[in-house]
Amino acid sequence: MNFWQYLVSSREQLLTDAYQHASAVFQCMVVATVLGVLIGVVTYRSEWAGNLATMTTSTILTIPSLAMIGLLIPIVGLGVAPTVVALTLYGLLPIVRNSIVGLRGVEPALVDAATGIGMSRPMRLARVELPLAWPPILTGIRVATQMLMGIAAIAAYASGPGLGNLIFRGLASLGSKNALNQVLAGTVAIIILALLFDAALVLVGRLTIPRGIRA
Repeated sequence: MNFWQYLVSSREQLLTDAYQHASAVFQCMVVATVLGVLIGVVTYRSEWAGNLATMTTSTILTIPSLAMIGLLIPIVGLGVAPTVVALTLYGLLPIVRNSIVGLRGVEPALVDAATGIGMSRPMRLARVELPLAWPPILTGIRVATQMLMGIAAIAAYASGPGLGNLIFRGLASLGSKNALNQVLAGTVAIIILALLFDAALVLVGRLTIPRGIRA
């Protein structure tokens, strides 16, 4: 059976795994984005707090994904839980770092002007600082999404959802007639999903970032 015949015969399972993979990455990115921006908002005004936040999330990213999931299994068990925790933690660094950089890069004169017309700090943050910091934050989200697409495949080690199950099955049965097809199908599907997610985020950027800021 060649690769195309395998895709046709296994399309239902492949689509199910792809949907689970995309869903896991999307949901974890939403959580990581909320947490990452909140951490950035809390720490960007203080040099040491910002450095601590960046250093902590950088340290998390240095932990090998297989080791991270293995360490989480005794705590949260097998399945979806270790996948969600691991992907959320891995997605924090680019978002936290870019949130801090973006917020610190807002022109002080604009903040002073907002203060001068009577805006409170939450209003300044919501209506001036975060909108101006959104382009670098979105860049961080794009980087994190691409990383998590690949890392999510390791979730199969903990019986997690996604295309990693297809890849692991193929690796476990190397030498059988469909082993290579399984690995290739899972890998290609992850690449396609990564490209689709990135294209969607580019569209989000075009819709949410004013042309003057993009320029």
